[in-house]
Amino acid sequence: MSQPSNPDRDSDLNFSDLTPGELSFGAVYFDGLTSRDRPAQVQVSGQTLLVRSEGLEASYPVGGVSVEPPLARLRRVLKLPGGARLETDDRRAIAALERRLGRNAGLSLVQRLESRWWVALASLLGVLAFTFLFIQDGLPALAGVAAQITPPAVMATLDSQTVQAIDSQYLKPSSVSPARQAQLRQEFAALALERGGPYRFRLLFREGGDLVGANAFALPGGTVFVTDELLTLAKNDREILGVLAHEVGHVQHRHAMRQIYQGLGLTLMFSVVAGDVTSAASVAAAVPAFLLSSGYSRQAETQADNDAGQWLMKRYGTTRPLQDILKRLTLQDGPEVGSRVMDLLASHPGEQARLTHLQAIEAAGGK
Repeated sequence: MSQPSNPDRDSDLNFSDLTPGELSFGAVYFDGLTSRDRPAQVQVSGQTLLVRSEGLEASYPVGGVSVEPPLARLRRVLKLPGGARLETDDRRAIAALERRLGRNAGLSLVQRLESRWWVALASLLGVLAFTFLFIQDGLPALAGVAAQITPPAVMATLDSQTVQAIDSQYLKPSSVSPARQAQLRQEFAALALERGGPYRFRLLFREGGDLVGANAFALPGGTVFVTDELLTLAKNDREILGVLAHEVGHVQHRHAMRQIYQGLGLTLMFSVVAGDVTSAASVAAAVPAFLLSSGYSRQAETQADNDAGQWLMKRYGTTRPLQDILKRLTLQDGPEVGSRVMDLLASHPGEQARLTHLQAIEAAGGK
């Protein structure tokens, strides 16, 4: 009786000795009723698969035989009608049977590729390259799309939760008088109404302290913080409104939402875009630190500056208010610019590039 082939090599059977259309190979037979295994000889001729073993000779229709896909260097498995099975290390014979039956063509190719070290190395390098490109280009692109389709209600919930976290950890109550706050809120409301959009714009005043300093920043849903220190630094309301117009630009282009998606990952992206308000609330604790410690891209800052410059030209006929306060911020921070959390200049285009851009808007008459 023929024994199963050696698991470390293919069958020594010379296929040219077989009748055309005939296959023969050694295997281990399991009857499906007990755990006993028996060596067997298998012959495939025409549409019949014949199994001969100790005290057994059984035939099965080839069409009723299931060939399990290859898995690494494990034995190939044939499932026979009635629950019996065959296991064999003769990969060449099973490959020939698969070709005849038209089964597992793609998976057999995968198994052959897996057995070659250079293919595995190339695959690893390919995965690493894809991961790098996805992080560099793919994730920002996905974040941009997700930011644009995020429901306003989700952003409003995120704003509400984030304000609570910011007030408890980062900022202090403002010392600006209620009358002054009311005046600036009225001017900001007119600005926001003019700019439009499905956002619940509101202006909050806080003391920045050493951590935040003279600053203003926007949350995704339209909540804009301005610090007492920035109000003190500004020479007039036009400068303050220039900064607020810049922050409104960030909201309208959903820059903060895009930054959150890029920083906090795909899971948040899919859950929030789907309208899962609970997910939005659950990540709110992580959002303040992220928003306050990460600057926008140069493209985002230029876009917000452009919006603010266009608004200033329309309202006052000049971009000087924003230029002036940016210069003053630079002089105040000096070489340490960027050390404060979410500074108006941190991670932004250089001061001169921003001023040149604002001057170009003015030279073009706001067009």
